[in-house]
Amino acid sequence: MDHASTSPLRPGVAEAMAPWLGAADPGRVHTEGRMARVALEDARERIAEALGCRGGREVVLTSGATEAVAMASWGAIRRTPDGAVLAAAVEHSCVRDWAARGGAVVVEPSVDPTGRIEIDAVGAALDGPAPVALVNLQWGNHEVGTLQPVPDVIALCRAAGVLVHVDAAQAVGRVDFSFRDLDADLVSVSAHKLGGPRGVGCLLVRRGLRLEPLMVGGAQERARRAGLEDVAGAVGFATALEACEPLKEAEVQHTLTTSVIAALAAAGTELYTPSSARERLPHIVCLGFHGVEAEPVLLGLDQAGIAVHSGSSCSSELLESSPVLEAMGRDGERSLRVSIGWSSTAADVEAFARALPDVLARLRALRA
Repeated sequence: MDHASTSPLRPGVAEAMAPWLGAADPGRVHTEGRMARVALEDARERIAEALGCRGGREVVLTSGATEAVAMASWGAIRRTPDGAVLAAAVEHSCVRDWAARGGAVVVEPSVDPTGRIEIDAVGAALDGPAPVALVNLQWGNHEVGTLQPVPDVIALCRAAGVLVHVDAAQAVGRVDFSFRDLDADLVSVSAHKLGGPRGVGCLLVRRGLRLEPLMVGGAQERARRAGLEDVAGAVGFATALEACEPLKEAEVQHTLTTSVIAALAAAGTELYTPSSARERLPHIVCLGFHGVEAEPVLLGLDQAGIAVHSGSSCSSELLESSPVLEAMGRDGERSLRVSIGWSSTAADVEAFARALPDVLARLRALRA
């Protein structure tokens, strides 16, 4: 129940990748190189079609969403060197870190107690005296699942003539997504979040937009990202996207997470995720609890065969609590994120509902 971190490969993905694991360089003119080029460009077109792009030229293949975010941030900052970058505290760490590393002034729009960005704060920043190089906005939050007002923010950016980047790593495969209809300038996507292979993703770049590349040293990806292309990864990415049934899977996942929320209420926990299905991603639920810290809860659930995540510093690579929960005024040291995916079942939720109250009770008894 930690699909928001990474999701297992969907059926058929590994088999589709296997013939291309030893692919030749797609940039060579010999037979093996041309075969690899055909496979790569076919995968690119399949990815573009699945994501509602106008064509494969809008797809820049990357090593994942983190690199895609870096490309978007770097290119936008280089395009407007004196411009500020908008990135709320609830954005993913790679978004916030790259905004700062690029040397731009980082403006953090305020968020409400559910982690939803304040539209007025974005409008005020866009109307300010200083230029804005880029506005970052996640489709849905990676820790609490809160959906952001993406169309409204894009409309504001369009009116102001400012680039907007949407982090859709948690959304694609779980929502009805079309890059063409979204009308954003840049969108980052990751394959492994939706049941594709690790180490591959893409940055969708609106047709006609030119950005200075982050990775230089070669003319791959139409001179937008240097480095030998991962043919097998691209094929696996395309296969996973085609296997997704976003609307159908979202309905199932909403049902399962609603059951999780009901189980949380019975366990005496506090819900950090918006309770309304219309206000959250279908697969993420975040809860808080009192009396014990997160790490022993994680370990207790792990002993019961259940994998979940926490925003606490003890359970992450960083020595700080979750900036997302802190911005929401919540206690990240006593939180759990439960996230389901394409392979999750009602039996998984039932096992979690049985295990959590027992783990909390035992730990609270020890503390007492």
